[in-house]
Amino acid sequence: MAAADQSAFERGFFGRLRQAAGSAWAGYVEHDFVLRLANGSLPEACFRHYLVQDYLFLIQFARAWALAGYKAASLDELRAAGQAMAAIVDVEMGLHVRYCAGWGLDETAMARTPEASATLAYTRFVFERGTAGDLLDLQVALAPCIVGYAEIALRLQARADRRRDGNPYEAWIEMYAGAEYQEVARQAIAALEDSAARRGGEARFADLSATFATASRLEAQFWQMGLDLTD
Repeated sequence: MAAADQSAFERGFFGRLRQAAGSAWAGYVEHDFVLRLANGSLPEACFRHYLVQDYLFLIQFARAWALAGYKAASLDELRAAGQAMAAIVDVEMGLHVRYCAGWGLDETAMARTPEASATLAYTRFVFERGTAGDLLDLQVALAPCIVGYAEIALRLQARADRRRDGNPYEAWIEMYAGAEYQEVARQAIAALEDSAARRGGEARFADLSATFATASRLEAQFWQMGLDLTD
């Protein structure tokens, strides 16, 4: 996936899920929280609140990939789940902590912060779908987060009101629009496409699209939590 190729999100099984989600997807990727990142108008207190909850979210996200390992039906799927969990625990968490430190946030204090209702809602929904269903159910529930951030960053890069100079959120946009994270999204889409082909995704599309839409709405609520400074 090229760093500037938004059309990659519109193809295949993922593209159909995205299209079926309609306003739920638009409400997530075009939420006022993220639009205000582009022009730098988001209050910094809102962004700090989001960063703390995102730290807590990443812990649960790693647990979800452990569940994906349990749900794996092949050694390749097990390896992929293990690699994803290790990437979060061993790499992404460290990067997030260092980024948060630049905003005056201490890891010990973040770890002691209670999970906000929006954090609980999305992460526990992911666990519920993954526990009740198979690996495909879990991948679909996770996809709005993994791929959504990649699409959001590219959207923000392309906005006419984007402010680069003096924008405290420019580094966040560049991180998710960069080639490294865009590749993460590409791999997630590829794994989803493969899993859908293996597990009869077409016959299950109605249920899977409902999961995807719900996850998208919960992601939008996560942005709203940051905007409202709610717990």
